[in-house]
Amino acid sequence: MSDNILAIDLGGTRCRAGLASRFNPAVVEPIGEWPAPMSRDGFIDMITGQLAQIGAKRLGIGVPGLTTGTVCRWVPNLPYLDGLDLAVSFPGIDIGLGNDAQLALLAEATAGAAKDLRDTVLLAIGTGIGSAVMTDGRIVAGSRGGACSFGWAAADVSDPGEDRSGWLERHASGRALDAAAAAIGLKNGPALVAAAGDGNTPALKALEAPMQALGTALAGAVALLDPEAIILAGGVAASLDVLAPMILPALRRQLPPHLRDIALRPGEFGPRAGLVGAAVAGAYGVTWRNRNG
Repeated sequence: MSDNILAIDLGGTRCRAGLASRFNPAVVEPIGEWPAPMSRDGFIDMITGQLAQIGAKRLGIGVPGLTTGTVCRWVPNLPYLDGLDLAVSFPGIDIGLGNDAQLALLAEATAGAAKDLRDTVLLAIGTGIGSAVMTDGRIVAGSRGGACSFGWAAADVSDPGEDRSGWLERHASGRALDAAAAAIGLKNGPALVAAAGDGNTPALKALEAPMQALGTALAGAVALLDPEAIILAGGVAASLDVLAPMILPALRRQLPPHLRDIALRPGEFGPRAGLVGAAVAGAYGVTWRNRNG
């Protein structure tokens, strides 16, 4: 069997691909980035073509939704994947499939910001909010693969709820930051965070409510799980110096004294965490959660 791994980080709008070796999967060579396929056939054709091009017999893939084994269960932004068994679509390929945030945490736990931790929470702010938890060195799945989906955490008893996005996602995700940016004439969420980093007063004010929502919701996670640290992953990791002073007061206000010293850490892999985690999952295959035995 080839030692090459095709690593895929599939988002709601973009798809990243990389090449790694099963002997050192944390080192990933980027292959390319494209718009996310818009149909099941398009997805299968893309993966089949990439596997053939690099001669890989191993596939690691992260998706923005729920998975079990080699089956995509629920992927809200890419519903054509729902119910798809990758083992059937790609026979003869050793497959490691997982939720994208869980694979980002796998990357950080293998060779990044969580490599010295046994208990941690990871939060990734993208189009939505991705999250994952590691307890005693194992990344938690839950009974349906969706444990610790903090984007669905709520801090408003009057909120009516939605079927496709949670309260925290509606208040602090990339979409929410884009809306906050537009309200003060900025292009998008990254531009808003950059302006806040430059000391722009309207930008700082616009970020207050989303970051307070984030801190308030995270307090519940810390109280329940008692992690050693919270890792902020993805592109926003580089802006932790701007965001942490807004998140931490709301977080600490809702915690007992013995939990208030919780640390926020930036992920070491930044926006590459999902791709690296996919490669690591591809190295272990369907048993990637048991990589520590």
